[in-house]
Amino acid sequence: MIEAARFLAANSDRRVPLGDVAEHVAYSPWHLVHAFRDDLGVSPGRYLTSWRFQRAKQLLVATDAKVVDVCNAVGCESLGSFTSRFTADVGVSPTAFRRLPDLLATNPPRPLSRPGVGARASMVTGRVSVDADALAALGGRASVYVGLFARHVASGAPVSGALLPEPGPFSLGGVPVGWWWLLAAALPATADPAAQLLPAFAVVGATGPLRVGEPPTRQRADIHLGVAGPWTPPVVVALPPLATAPSLVSPDGVTARRVR
Repeated sequence: MIEAARFLAANSDRRVPLGDVAEHVAYSPWHLVHAFRDDLGVSPGRYLTSWRFQRAKQLLVATDAKVVDVCNAVGCESLGSFTSRFTADVGVSPTAFRRLPDLLATNPPRPLSRPGVGARASMVTGRVSVDADALAALGGRASVYVGLFARHVASGAPVSGALLPEPGPFSLGGVPVGWWWLLAAALPATADPAAQLLPAFAVVGATGPLRVGEPPTRQRADIHLGVAGPWTPPVVVALPPLATAPSLVSPDGVTARRVR
């Protein structure tokens, strides 16, 4: 399915009917959807959306284009739908995302752990490792975001997450009952805010799905990170705001303010 993924990524700025993708790789639409989901963990439609939002993030940070113009430039036809889906997947609205480089410059992410909620919740512990080539590409030092998500791709906020100052042990508490994917991404420890929001390449890993049930348990799940291939779904969620003070920025971008 790599060729189908490349086709979608290359045409993410326009409407791409499923039949066009299927014809490009000589699959039936039904077989394409199932094979694509099996290989990449997401549907072709969600994969296409992730690349659109990745391009939108780049335009929001690098240009002064109006949000409606960004919406049109990435192939979305409805501003309302674009804004609501961007906010749900990225974690902040397009307007709030545009403000993040300035906000993070004075309020940088810091190591922390944000547990889920629930008195009778479970814990997932383990260790994050990064392969040597990936660590070298990150400049020899990396901070690591690790969290539990409902899908194979990071979307919105994790049910429990942490920012580690370096690869190593982690502990995620307050994990509710359900099936969860353990996802992690590493960023250069010394990167500036814009580079943290839009890294030049992705160093990621995934483990799961993990079954968390009753009664509350403590289970171990290690995760290994490497440089993602160009066909891998981009990390759409804005990671740095997950490790800043809660009042730094709100999802709607209206009440965003600096924390002193």
